[in-house]
Amino acid sequence: MILPIGSDGAANVWTWWPAFVATLAYIVALAPGGATQRVPNVGLVVGWLFHALALVYDVAGVGAEGSGARFGFAPAMSATVWLVIGVHEVESRLLPLPGVRRLLAVAALLVVPLAAAFPGEVRPQAGSGWLPLHWLLGIVSYGLFGAAVLHALMLDAAERRLRAKAAPLGGGTGPLGLPLLRLERLTFRFVDAGFVVLSLALLLGVATSLGTPRLWRWDHKTVFSLLGWATFAALIAGRRLQGWRGRRATRWLYVGAGLLVLAYVGSRFVLEVLLMRGR
Repeated sequence: MILPIGSDGAANVWTWWPAFVATLAYIVALAPGGATQRVPNVGLVVGWLFHALALVYDVAGVGAEGSGARFGFAPAMSATVWLVIGVHEVESRLLPLPGVRRLLAVAALLVVPLAAAFPGEVRPQAGSGWLPLHWLLGIVSYGLFGAAVLHALMLDAAERRLRAKAAPLGGGTGPLGLPLLRLERLTFRFVDAGFVVLSLALLLGVATSLGTPRLWRWDHKTVFSLLGWATFAALIAGRRLQGWRGRRATRWLYVGAGLLVLAYVGSRFVLEVLLMRGR
């Protein structure tokens, strides 16, 4: 992301209690489920709801000194996982994916306590009324690319199984009978949507920075954000013009997602945890 945010120490009881309930529910979601998946599926939904409550309390700064929005590297990761779980819940109504459910529950168990421990910096005056929208668009793009990465991992795993059986790449089926071509189209629809939202976030960040020059910083966050955007632009162009598919396309997706992680999450982790400073 382009605009800077920081860290403000550990969370209070207002963010810890929903995070605790969400953690317990996500533990339930890890259960194999046996003949029925009802109990772990309900656990994932309950965890997702309390996860949302923890995020709202955290970003709104409920119970913190002062007033204003706050954010940091851990809430960014937490919000990304929350969005990916939301996408999974919609998809699971059409195609049950118990293995994916357990993977997402593990990811949530990592990020929910992390976000409660590192809630981000409270900013009473963001410097621009558009800054919260910039944050929101950035996190939505993270969630969309996160969903794309999850589907790309499924796509690569399915292709590896087909290669091992010497089956044709284009005509086989993916996880739990989902056709590979359909899975591939779904993967890159998330990429297309994420690219549009990321472009809006970057444009809004640039426009806001031009209106408030002190917000602009030509630093590694800006550089990695633009590199990530350029990587996704190249991926989309390659698919449209050169017909990139399979592992070649998913590798570009992984590189772009990695650059975006370095752009915000990586830089804020260094500042908030390693250097222990918010700005």
